[in-house]
Amino acid sequence: MAEQNNIYGGQAVIEGVMFAGRNVHVTAVRKKDGSLDFLEVPKKVIPWVQALKKIPFIRGIVGIVESSAKGAQHLNFSAESFAEQEGDAEATKKEEKSGIFSNISMFLGVAFVGVLSFLFGKFIFTLVPAIIEQFLFQNVFSNQILHNLIEGVIKIILLVGYIYFISLTPMIRRLFQYHGAEHKVISAYEAGMELTVSNVQKFNTLHYRCGSSFIVFTVLIGVVIYSFLHYDGMVERIVQRLILLPLVIGVSYEVLRFTNSLREVPVLRYLGYPGLWLQLLTTKEPEDSQVEVSIASFNRMLEAEKRIMEGRV
Repeated sequence: MAEQNNIYGGQAVIEGVMFAGRNVHVTAVRKKDGSLDFLEVPKKVIPWVQALKKIPFIRGIVGIVESSAKGAQHLNFSAESFAEQEGDAEATKKEEKSGIFSNISMFLGVAFVGVLSFLFGKFIFTLVPAIIEQFLFQNVFSNQILHNLIEGVIKIILLVGYIYFISLTPMIRRLFQYHGAEHKVISAYEAGMELTVSNVQKFNTLHYRCGSSFIVFTVLIGVVIYSFLHYDGMVERIVQRLILLPLVIGVSYEVLRFTNSLREVPVLRYLGYPGLWLQLLTTKEPEDSQVEVSIASFNRMLEAEKRIMEGRV
């Protein structure tokens, strides 16, 4: 889930949850023996990156790339922790590697894979709907705005269908349960409730600042932006989509921030509903044990934040 307005965000990982604070990312993973394994990664302040994060329309792209890289690192940690419990020989080999060079290489590799996976996914869900729409409706009518609308519908259908079918697998279902647990913990914390399993379970699995909302906005905003341009043929249409992808991401991020700021306004709060509807697929009701992991991760993050603020790192 994207961080907005300095409020904590999180992300589900394999058998665990990662929470991002202002100064540190913390992941908690449940081991087979019932114990918890933690990974704390302090945020590194890079001046030029921080400068870019202050520029509207640019900050969204920077934030997404940064989140993808960081999320991949924590996903790698959770996968290795889970593999160790399964007796995975490859995980043991990775533990035996030593030296600064190997650690840096592993981190850069994981970060690169995270960013590459995000970009590849965006390319696929940007290009495939355009190709399908062009193939099916190219000679049916000439109104390009209508073509763009149908392309958007196809994109939504493919996205929802993809999420639905992968959610049928046991692993993804558990991942979505942890996603729901993460949302419940953040909602309970924002409501000022004590973070106990019983209190947290009272809250909904849906949350306005979830990355699922961002995905929906990229589809809707893309339809609007593409409608201002004319294209001649499939090649030009695809090139336009690729060139405009950073703009679509940047504008979608700003729209998401705007709708988040209006979520308490009775009428305007409905602007965020499309993202909440998608979360009906990307979140599932968590088990108590999953909520416990999420609470532990969040509390560990709060403790780490306190240590950093007090200068006791």
